[in-house]
Amino acid sequence: MKCFSFLIAAFFGVLSYVVLSLTVGQNGLWSEKQLNEQKRLLSLHTAGIQKINDELTLEYTALQKDPDVIAAYAKKLGYVGENEKLVKITGLHAAPVTLYNTGTVLKRQPVLYISEWVCKAFALTVFFIALSILFLTDYSRKLDTRHGNNGKKIRGIPIYDLPQV
Repeated sequence: MKCFSFLIAAFFGVLSYVVLSLTVGQNGLWSEKQLNEQKRLLSLHTAGIQKINDELTLEYTALQKDPDVIAAYAKKLGYVGENEKLVKITGLHAAPVTLYNTGTVLKRQPVLYISEWVCKAFALTVFFIALSILFLTDYSRKLDTRHGNNGKKIRGIPIYDLPQV
């Protein structure tokens, strides 16, 4: 019976370790959920940066090839073309400088999980608790059989095996 009790306690210890590791361990479901959320945020962030890149590429191409855009920027910088007259008005504020959105920094968040040694210590604790409970129940059964009448009863009346005289 001791071997069977030991095996049952080992089963409960291993079962608790497996369940704890699969749910909140380093490679468990909780960690995977956190990593999937970070992946989703990175995808959104990458899409935003790609949109900014597309806008800047379009503006760069326009600055290289479109004469109207080149003329507008030249006028903004104070250049005057042929047959144009420049009139400067004092007292007006200068045009605001265009600031380009370059995106924001997205830092990786640490993944929270229960470390491997905590899972193993919990499993070992469950093993010892289960083993203690099983040994105590086995011990109490042995005490009942030693002090009792070997467990033979018929409707509450004890039966004794006494030799007939």
